[in-house]
Amino acid sequence: MQVKAVSKYNRISARKTRLVADMVRGQKASAAFSILKFTPKKAARLVEKTLKSAVANAENNFGMDKKDLVVSTILVDEGPTLKRHQPRARGMASAIRKRTAHVTIVVEGNEKPVKKTIEKEKVEKKQEEKTEKVKQEKK
Repeated sequence: MQVKAVSKYNRISARKTRLVADMVRGQKASAAFSILKFTPKKAARLVEKTLKSAVANAENNFGMDKKDLVVSTILVDEGPTLKRHQPRARGMASAIRKRTAHVTIVVEGNEKPVKKTIEKEKVEKKQEEKTEKVKQEKK
């Protein structure tokens, strides 16, 4: 099963972020974290944060095991560019482009059916309790 996390409007250019994303693509999640931890780039922190979110989504929402997760896809897209001007000589101005990036990370792993069945049982119990309450109120 695939689980994704998206980080938008990161204040770094997409080109710089893609250099870091290429190092992690296809790695296991645990290996990816260690690579990002020792990479001395700003983009490494941003990608690590997004990867941590994707792993948390997989664990909490789908009951996947952290050890089995693999980074299957990383997309780094350009976000909106903030346009600023800097004064220059002879009354001119030069443009400064402050670029942003959107990072999308997709992790894959095997879903644990045990956790889902437990959650389904809890939901069914709650529904049964509600129906019993309604029946008792009608009596």
